[in-house]
Amino acid sequence: MHVTGKVKKPGLITLPSGSRVADAVTAAGGVRAGATTGGLNLARRLTDGEQIVVGAPRGQVQGSVSAPEPSSGETVLDLNTATPSQLETLPGVGEVLAARIAEFRQTHSGFRSIDQLREVTGIGARKFADLRDKVRV
Repeated sequence: MHVTGKVKKPGLITLPSGSRVADAVTAAGGVRAGATTGGLNLARRLTDGEQIVVGAPRGQVQGSVSAPEPSSGETVLDLNTATPSQLETLPGVGEVLAARIAEFRQTHSGFRSIDQLREVTGIGARKFADLRDKVRV
């Protein structure tokens, strides 16, 4: 996990499975004087490899890492870090389905495999086939 931004000791940290954003902020020495965690969901469970940006303006992507680019030039979205707005850029994913994906991620402590997309209401075999190469975990 990479904690950066307005924390006392930014950098890479290792936390036990099941840790939350609040644990990552604490492990990074806490928030610097005058900063807030307003844009972060401190109760959210962490997923391996994510980045937590403390003190970022609201609306800035939290917990995301640059996604690799496939050979076609399209961006591959990380199911565990993409915002609902980013999910809406996927083919056939609108506001409602993006919210369902985000809700699934929240209630299941993140995606462990791309195949779990099939468990999201509204994603059948055809839509999964369209999305499979455009997402990662």
